Amino acid sequence: MQDSTIDTEILDLMLRAGSRWVLWLLIALSLGALAVVIDRIWFFIQERRPEEQLKKAVAALQKDSPEAALKVLAGAKSMEANVLRSCISRAAEGPEAVDEHRAAIVELERQRYEKRLAFLGTLGNNAPFIGLFGTVLGIIRAFHDLSSSTLQGTSAVMSGIAEALVATGVGLLVALPAVATYNAFTRHVEASANAADAAAHEVLAFLKKKAT
Repeated sequence: MQDSTIDTEILDLMLRAGSRWVLWLLIALSLGALAVVIDRIWFFIQERRPEEQLKKAVAALQKDSPEAALKVLAGAKSMEANVLRSCISRAAEGPEAVDEHRAAIVELERQRYEKRLAFLGTLGNNAPFIGLFGTVLGIIRAFHDLSSSTLQGTSAVMSGIAEALVATGVGLLVALPAVATYNAFTRHVEASANAADAAAHEVLAFLKKKAT
């Protein structure tokens, strides 16, 4: 009899603590997502595309020399500027070598831009399931309390169901902004990679024309 009472108390403690730590876990994950969003926004602000500098660098390459183009790009940030700078610095190696280097540097820059974005994508996909886990714990607790036929037991059942619904709602609340920001950042990375490729192909076109 005593062992049965202890088992019941342990089950009760696990169920109550379980649904609550799920909520705290979701809150912690949402704070982590917010930190990632702020970090990436600041990073993308610092890496703004210097449109005029890029155009002047390509013009300097075509009219003057690679050295003059590199001087124009001095101090410029962004994926486009880094790719263009790397391609121009290897112009003497020929179009084929520059094209191979372009593919490599674009991939490296993409990885730099996508840093920590996987966390947002993973959180957006799995936060609803974490919330659902809390819901399951709450429902289990509700059915456990349903064994009591007293008014206090009925109140506990309603409280457990309410707690279960809160877990589901919090899971969705965490997931939706994470998915939205992940998609927005991913589109920005793709746009930057496409612009970097376009700038590099201008260099390649010039080098191929010069080689003929």
